[in-house]
Amino acid sequence: MKKIIIAIDGYSSCGKSTLAKSLAARFGYTYIDSGAMYRAVTLYLLNQGVKVEESLSVSEALKAINIRFAPNNHTLLNGEDVEQEIRQMAVSNYVSEVAAVPEVRRAMVSQQQQMGAEKGLVMDGRDIGTVVFPKAELKIFLTADPDIRAKRRYEELLHKRQDASLQEVKANLAHRDHIDSTREDSPLRKAADAIIIDNTLLNREEQLERAIFLAQQAGA
Repeated sequence: MKKIIIAIDGYSSCGKSTLAKSLAARFGYTYIDSGAMYRAVTLYLLNQGVKVEESLSVSEALKAINIRFAPNNHTLLNGEDVEQEIRQMAVSNYVSEVAAVPEVRRAMVSQQQQMGAEKGLVMDGRDIGTVVFPKAELKIFLTADPDIRAKRRYEELLHKRQDASLQEVKANLAHRDHIDSTREDSPLRKAADAIIIDNTLLNREEQLERAIFLAQQAGA
């Protein structure tokens, strides 16, 4: 059976990972959370006290970072499960700055492209369809109303018993959107051949059904 690459890009808290995981499960594909990779780098830099302005220190730190994914999709940083730690607000507040560093992006993109060499892959992020896999057979650009995104993210944090106000979440998303969209290296933008799915008024099942149809049309 033919295998394809499905690239899902979009703004923060649009449900990219949820959709990507569901699509991967539906087609028996590998799922890669590129955002988790940047979060893992961010966590490492925070723990080591390395600032993004210190390019030499960042480059050295990258040599010591190994990121893999466990069978349960949890993120492993140098062999340690850091799935909970990378979802904390301290990481969320800094990850866009780290992801904007050219050295970090080059290192992560290289790893991601190696992961997709055999196809049969679903990856979500900010530059998957534009930079990582510009020839992906299916590119989806996910979006939603900013207030809806903030509400979903706030409820997710409450469910995980993480302390954050709705206003703080809104400010964080706006900050990340700005940095992701205006950075010089691989900014967030819709690929010319990407298909937009606005899930403001869609539930998870409706969104998944639409994406499955698109994937089948693309040859999955």
